[in-house]
Amino acid sequence: MTDVLLTPATLSQLRTEFLAELSSASDDTAIQAVRNRYLARQTGRMATIMSGVATAPPDVRPALGRIANELKKEMEARLAEKRTAIEAARPAAGAVDVTLPGREPALGHRHPLTIVRDKLEEIFTRMGFAVIEGPEVEDEWHCFDALNMPAEHPARDMQDTLYLASALPGDAPAERRNLLRTHTSSMQIRYMQAHQPPIRIVAPGRVYRRDNLDLTHSPAFSQIEALAVGEGLSLADLKGTLLAFARQMFSPTARIRFRPSFFPYTEPSAEIDLSCWQCEGAGCPMCKNTGWIELGGCGMVHPAVFEAVGYDAERYTGFAWGIGIERIAILRHQVGDIRLFYENDLRFLEQFPY
Repeated sequence: MTDVLLTPATLSQLRTEFLAELSSASDDTAIQAVRNRYLARQTGRMATIMSGVATAPPDVRPALGRIANELKKEMEARLAEKRTAIEAARPAAGAVDVTLPGREPALGHRHPLTIVRDKLEEIFTRMGFAVIEGPEVEDEWHCFDALNMPAEHPARDMQDTLYLASALPGDAPAERRNLLRTHTSSMQIRYMQAHQPPIRIVAPGRVYRRDNLDLTHSPAFSQIEALAVGEGLSLADLKGTLLAFARQMFSPTARIRFRPSFFPYTEPSAEIDLSCWQCEGAGCPMCKNTGWIELGGCGMVHPAVFEAVGYDAERYTGFAWGIGIERIAILRHQVGDIRLFYENDLRFLEQFPY
């Protein structure tokens, strides 16, 4: 500007250039760049103009000074207006910008234990079993006595059972202690008391035991037990039912075997083993190179249980079995730590299908 003759026309041209640059500024950074270019104290174009006014001939100096001052004030006013306009167009804090594309909300889904339980109920209801539920607080008669567990049986020891100090409302005699049920077999007793054979039921639910929480144990876990009572039921019916279940839950080629065992409420009793579907019985780390995976316990209902509920043990036979739902989930989804089911870690839970 120092080499250009300072005239009203020169100032008018400067104003035109300023307005053009300001109109193209669309954010705070661009507005500040325009201000620095024209109004910076030492290096701005208006600073050069004001120096030129001071050295202009005396006859034109007052007119040029007035025009230059008016131009400087106009520039400052236009900059302020531009900032106000941009600020007004900016969304308020926390406001929703309706011009942004929508985001699909994250949907929750069922817990893996719920998925497994629903699958179990689906399988057995197709077989004709009814699903029943009952109280988690039980008395000793339903949980132990009626299931042929005498008072000295180890399962009734305080190391395994969580007894309660308060009385249970209802028809339980006062001398019976109350407890958190250790298995859902107590529901089999309650159902048989209220119904006559034939019976086919499954009882899923939460049970409690005095266990320390570790990789494979929990003081509170889920269990599903089944009971079938009728005329002429045999061990073959039990094995066929469990084989059909295993092939629907784990693998179409699954096989099962029974190993002799002991439970006070069944006779004969057996442990259920499932063939390993990873190696087809050849042996792998999943089955500890045995080809078989332990699943649960089963057997034919003991006559003493029928006598406790008033059934004719000479006329009816029945079978029962029980499996941990967490156990099935661990095997089905290859989970290495039972505690993962209870910790509500989304990184774990989101890995499971709906």
